[in-house]
Amino acid sequence: MPIDQLSTTFAALADPTRRAILARLSAGPATVNEIAEPFDISLPAISRHLKVLETAGLVARGREAQ
Repeated sequence: MPIDQLSTTFAALADPTRRAILARLSAGPATVNEIAEPFDISLPAISRHLKVLETAGLVARGREAQ
C-alpha cells in the first residue's frame, strides 16, 4: 500500500531534529556542515534527516562549484 504525500510530510515533520533543520533552512541555504553544527549527531545522521525532508518535498539539495 503506497503512502500518500500528506502522510510522508507529517512523518518527516514528526522528528524535532528535522523541524530544527527546517527552521535553520528558513533563514537561507546552508551546507550540510552548517546545518550539522548545532547538533550533537554525525554528518551521516544529518544526511539521513535531509533525505527524509527531501523525500517529503520539504527541501531540495544542490551542489555549488567551488
